[in-house]
Order: sequence, then C-alpha cells, then structure tokens
Amino acid sequence: MDASNPMIPQPRKVKRVIRETHDTFTLCVEPEIHEQEKLFKPGQFNMLYAFGVGEVPISFSGDPGKPNLCHHTIRNVGTVTRALANLKAGDMVGVRGPFGSAWPVKESRGNDIVIIAGGIGLAPLRPAIYALLEERDQFGEIVLLYGARTQEDLLFTKEFETWRGKYGVQVRVTIDSAGPNWKGNVGVVTTLFPGVRFDPANTVAMICGPEVMMRFAVIELKNCGTAEKNIHVTMERNMKCAIGFCGHCQFGPAFICKDGPVFSFAEISPFFGIREI
Repeated sequence: MDASNPMIPQPRKVKRVIRETHDTFTLCVEPEIHEQEKLFKPGQFNMLYAFGVGEVPISFSGDPGKPNLCHHTIRNVGTVTRALANLKAGDMVGVRGPFGSAWPVKESRGNDIVIIAGGIGLAPLRPAIYALLEERDQFGEIVLLYGARTQEDLLFTKEFETWRGKYGVQVRVTIDSAGPNWKGNVGVVTTLFPGVRFDPANTVAMICGPEVMMRFAVIELKNCGTAEKNIHVTMERNMKCAIGFCGHCQFGPAFICKDGPVFSFAEISPFFGIREI
C-alpha cells in the first residue's frame, strides 16, 4: 500500500477503546513506528476509515507530546461512527493524516488564554490544553469554560482537578439541564464569564463547539475587549477528502480541511453564521 498517497488510508491497530459517556468513546490507535516522530499539532485531525463502511474526520484528543498512541474522541451519531464504536482492541482502522491547521499555542506565549468548549468540543481542545500546561510558565491566566447538555455528557472530568490544583487553571463548568445531584452552574456557557480572571486586551481565545455556541462566545469575548484576530475557532463542516480536492467543505473562499479547521475569527467573520454558506 502506498503510504505516500494522502488519499489512501493506512491500516492501524486499535490498542484500546475508552467509553467516555453513553454515546461518546475514545479510540486509542497505534501509529507505525516510523510515524512516532511525526507529531500532530493541537487542533489537527485524521480521517478515520471504517473498512467497508466509510470515512469521517476526527480531531486528535490526546497529548501531542506522547506520539506513541493517537487518541480520537468520537460521538456515535451516524453510520461510520457507529461502525467505529463497534471496534475492539486488536481490530484495524484506516487512518489518513494528520491534516489541517493548529491552535496557536506557541504564538500565544505571554498572553492569558481563554478556552471555551461545548459538549464534545472539549476533545479537539484537550491537546491544546496539554501543550499549554507543558510550558505553563509561558502563559498568564488559563481559563477553561466548558458546557454540556447534562452532567452525564461532560468529558474528561477526572482531569479537571489536576488542571485546577497542579496548574492553576480556572475551570468553570455548566450544564443545560440539571438533575438533583448537580451542585454547579446551570445555563449556557457564556454565563460562566462573570468572576473569571483574565485581561481581555492580552488574551488569546480558543473555541470549539456548536456554531451557535461559538457565535455567542465570540460576542461575549468581543464585548469584554478581546480582538477578533486573537479569537480562534475550529470549523468541522462536511470534510470528505481532507486535502481541498473535492470542494465539500468550502466555506466562503476557504476550504475547512486545508485552510482550517482552526481559523482566526477575523479571517471568517464575514461568513460565520450565514446559513447558506
């Protein structure tokens, strides 16, 4: 099989499957030995191919500093993701990548960082969090604002206390619908802004989640005084080929797969939120 052709999936072994929530799981995939030097960048994605079923774009969700195992956190919502959800340790999956642009981690040194995630949107942001914490002293305040539909839909909650206690991250969590055991905030993610500490004029923001959530998060950040050029969002629309070949993911003048999926909001603000695009 021609490993140099970016359109041909390479077979990789599933090392482990982690059940995160009732409909979300993480595939831990072993790379080839020679690929362990080919580190992915936070925010990039792979195309995962379920043999005989189809292919989907899935962001990396693991630590970019540990290339011996590639983590992909996936929500079971369709035919391909259902097939991936049925994989077990030892099964094979097709992989193409890594593709796409990255979160501006190194470029953000010296700034405060605000990370805003909705639902499974925390997964593409987790590699950026790992990279930020790897050189924690290079950044000011780090804020994580995270929202999900219910308490059961929250991801990676066991890591929150480590991020808070060891690294001083301001972790704020909210859910849309609370049960009797929930003691935290209830409401949309923008309700978490009051009380967090950051300097809006010297802040880099990274946002991932449903587009409506991202739109209101951008508005809140701009109202605080953060410039559009310092607000970054990730777009994951209709990617098929991953190399800008098929045109399915065109977004205004850009192609999500090769120009994104991470964009400065200043780049896409004329098109963001327009339903026809």
